[in-house]
Amino acid sequence: MTTSGNLFILSAPSGAGKSSLISALLKQPNKRKLQVSVSHTTRAPRPGEVDGEHYHFVSVNKFKQNIQKKHFYEWAEVFGNYYGTSEVAIDEQLAQGIDVFLDIDWQGAQQVRMKKPDVTTVFICPPSKAELEKRLRGRGQDSEEIIKERMAQAQSECSHYQEFDYIIINDNFDQALCDLTTIVENQRLKRSKQIENNQDLFKDLLAND
Repeated sequence: MTTSGNLFILSAPSGAGKSSLISALLKQPNKRKLQVSVSHTTRAPRPGEVDGEHYHFVSVNKFKQNIQKKHFYEWAEVFGNYYGTSEVAIDEQLAQGIDVFLDIDWQGAQQVRMKKPDVTTVFICPPSKAELEKRLRGRGQDSEEIIKERMAQAQSECSHYQEFDYIIINDNFDQALCDLTTIVENQRLKRSKQIENNQDLFKDLLAND
């Protein structure tokens, strides 16, 4: 019997360290396979991006057809381009025992939660507004105007922290990674999951010889 995987949503404002935490988590030794969901998008590939690895690149018409057929757990239009998470692909991965991580914002999290109430949601929070601004400036790739926009957007993102199951304050990276790892392990040990994945064991333990 294949052990079913768990679905996780990780959300955070830009600069909170979410991508680094996900990357570090996937590099750790794990009891089961972990995978970040590959989203569909209508935007053109950027240099170095590979179809099926970074995104599934599709036409606007194809994307809209998938919306009509309700093929997405969540989708959104951002600056004229569409982005979405395939429900079929995610469910197939979960059925194979893979723990799947969605890197989406609070709005996407609300959409997914409507279709899959048992999803585990995690919000990655910066330790302070000053530290978040320091991290954004430390990248050295954004103009002053863009930094101000990102800070305003970060405040908007952080206003939804109460909608998430878990909150990780990413002050110390190693501790934050430990916290995220613990959350993943906790979901695997929940009663409902243990019953689902160990039916034969419990039947054996309760059998009258």
